[in-house]
Amino acid sequence: MTLSDDAHDLIRRDIVNGTLAPEEPLRMDALKTRYGMGFSPLREALNRLQAEHMVIAVPQRGFAVAPVSPALMWDVIRTRIHIETRALEISIMQGDDDWEAAVVSSLHGMLLQARRLAEQECPTEDDFRCMEDRHRRFHRALIDACGSNWLLDFAAKLYFNSERYRFAALAGSIRGTVGRNVQDEHRRLADAATARDTARATELLTHHYLETGRYLESVLAVPQSENTVSD
Repeated sequence: MTLSDDAHDLIRRDIVNGTLAPEEPLRMDALKTRYGMGFSPLREALNRLQAEHMVIAVPQRGFAVAPVSPALMWDVIRTRIHIETRALEISIMQGDDDWEAAVVSSLHGMLLQARRLAEQECPTEDDFRCMEDRHRRFHRALIDACGSNWLLDFAAKLYFNSERYRFAALAGSIRGTVGRNVQDEHRRLADAATARDTARATELLTHHYLETGRYLESVLAVPQSENTVSD
């Protein structure tokens, strides 16, 4: 990895977890001090993050963290559904035994970490970061056999944009979803995918993302008017 890659990943992490707040100015001197890097890799990273809709360019003022809003959140979720259901359909159609094994393995690792978190009285930030990483790996494994770098690239960008809202919700709430068994949703999704039941798997994936969106709405107290997938 290059310094630019490191800068990109570090700034993205801090945008996703809210350390860098929505619409916060990203002044080069402050970034240089925070990350211990020169202007060139930081500028390259910011240009990449702008293309990923994590950062915006402000005329005469440089860059700022991209804003968040209910409309933007649902746009991300709807687009994620369109991209990932198609990628999942292709993965189910052409995924081999290694793909199935990766789905099962990533599910198992995620469920183990979820169980550890539930059993701990005071989980650390490292414990939560491990859970987030395993959650990301599971969703990536589901679509990894689609054979399209474009679909996978779009899916990754949408994932990190959607995580901004999950972290914002968790910051003002307990880490969990009352009345919802998220890990059971993951388990049923993996079962449908490895059973090659395309219709069921895509239905479950759509439901999973919509339920997440509705949960985020309730925690963030945003309007309920935009929580359906457009045709």
